[in-house]
Amino acid sequence: METKMLNIKINGQPYTVPYGTTVLEAAKLAGIDIPTLCYLKDINEIGACRLCLVEVKGARGLVTACVYPIEREGTEIVTNSPAIIKARKMNLQLLLSNHNKKCLSCVRSTNCELQKLCQEYGVEEDYYAGIKTESRIDDSSCAIIRDNSKCILCRRCSAMCEKVQGIGVIGANDRGFDTHIGCTFDTPLATTSCVNCGQCINACPVGALYEKDSTDEVFEALADTSKHVVVQTAPAVRAAIAEEFGNPIGTNGEGRMVAALRRLGFTNVFDTDFAADLTIMEEATEFLGRFKNGGVLPMITSCSPGWVKYCEHYYPEFTENLSSCKSPHQMLGAIIKTYYAEKMGWDPKDVVVVSIMPCTAKKFEIGRADENAAGVPDVDISLTTRELARMIRRAGINFNELPEEQFDAPLGISTGAGVIFGATGGVMEAALRTAVFALTGKNPEKLEFHEVRGTQGWKEASYTIGDITLNVAVASGTKNAAALLDAVKSGEKKYDFIEIMGCPGGCVNGGGQPHVEAKVLNWTDVRALRASVLYNLDASMPLRLSHENPAIKELYDSYLGEPNSHKAHELLHTTYVKRGL
Repeated sequence: METKMLNIKINGQPYTVPYGTTVLEAAKLAGIDIPTLCYLKDINEIGACRLCLVEVKGARGLVTACVYPIEREGTEIVTNSPAIIKARKMNLQLLLSNHNKKCLSCVRSTNCELQKLCQEYGVEEDYYAGIKTESRIDDSSCAIIRDNSKCILCRRCSAMCEKVQGIGVIGANDRGFDTHIGCTFDTPLATTSCVNCGQCINACPVGALYEKDSTDEVFEALADTSKHVVVQTAPAVRAAIAEEFGNPIGTNGEGRMVAALRRLGFTNVFDTDFAADLTIMEEATEFLGRFKNGGVLPMITSCSPGWVKYCEHYYPEFTENLSSCKSPHQMLGAIIKTYYAEKMGWDPKDVVVVSIMPCTAKKFEIGRADENAAGVPDVDISLTTRELARMIRRAGINFNELPEEQFDAPLGISTGAGVIFGATGGVMEAALRTAVFALTGKNPEKLEFHEVRGTQGWKEASYTIGDITLNVAVASGTKNAAALLDAVKSGEKKYDFIEIMGCPGGCVNGGGQPHVEAKVLNWTDVRALRASVLYNLDASMPLRLSHENPAIKELYDSYLGEPNSHKAHELLHTTYVKRGL
């Protein structure tokens, strides 16, 4: 059925829009940004913050642009009258009246949507004064802090947790002036089935949610001359770090990131992509062993700690389906503290491994049981992309003026298969490249498996390799994972191999990535732009198959023996817990 088009006017100028388009969307099409604080497209469309007020001829009073549909021919809209500006300013002043205004010490200062709007509208910070809602700070989690003194009750965090991730461990408690965001019965976040994905942090427009900062701990380690402090960076970090320094979304920051890490003083700068290649060697071998020998299928990837914890809580019956492989950064930590430490003559107790991750759930993962191959934790400290940016700024390093530098060998040598791990479908594609070689003795003629690419929440494909057919699926975001697993449980779907990432779009959209304000996020496919960095890197690399990585070959030849060997299992594999709810 053809969409009905309507002729309208916005600020006196004529436009044509589809029937049912909201005023906010129509204004965006006209090149006009109407301010919002609570609105997240398709996620949180509730008209609660009252910042998007506009005038619509014939309507009673001001209306909220984010939820007001255009359904009349000739609708006339005004977005910037004195009455509108006065109303928006008053609403900002009311928000500030119940807000902790210690902006200088706030982690979101200069990158806060409320702060920016207050500056634009000339708001006086103490225009209204009075009693404030009782402040609540929940720092029980190892990854996420919630400070309700800075909360503006936009509910973007709870909508993200419930509607996108399908978890819903946070929401609005109490009513009226006492309303606040918290867990059921105000239990600590750490005692819930929160998976530490950090998508609530990404959704928050202010400083009410943020990761536990470990930068001081890293600076202290770097200053300790008795320690060998080694750093590794995940694939997705290079696709986003440059945004922290004013570069466009979709900028490759790999070379300057490596240079910055060297100038921070790390002993070695290694690449988690190396361990992504290692993961493929272990995981592909594990899968083929299960497939040929009647093992538990479908096998499900275990690279995402948010997904793994979700599985343990919500689908504990599927923990046997999880690959026993550690995640790549844990694998690399184990290799650094065993293989590399032996080569260098280091005591593992004197080695500090720092991981730079796009992920807040990694902060939980480094403390899991069975992640200590050398008798000490495989990884000591996990920082988000945002935390690394803070360290670079604090150290006075001019990121944009740095030269392009390369990772250190041998644990910085990687392939294109390793770098695409940061995008949803990347682990599956990398595994398929090596699985084809393992089954046929030949590399695939075409290395791109486009069917498992893209930011859709659930993708599936079938591939004929030699005389067998593999049915595979890819999901990102735990709500999509639940739908997929329910289909498997019911018998509706039958797969051999499944890749699941806890964050929608994969690691490029991890809970530790740079903040993107809603007015950009609502209209831009940030996930696709960041993923394109990784796919472009893959296409340009001389080596694109994990089994062709020379440093991986040397590791097996001189130390591990072969994939899934007894030694490989001791160092690179782990176990899981049936947590339940």
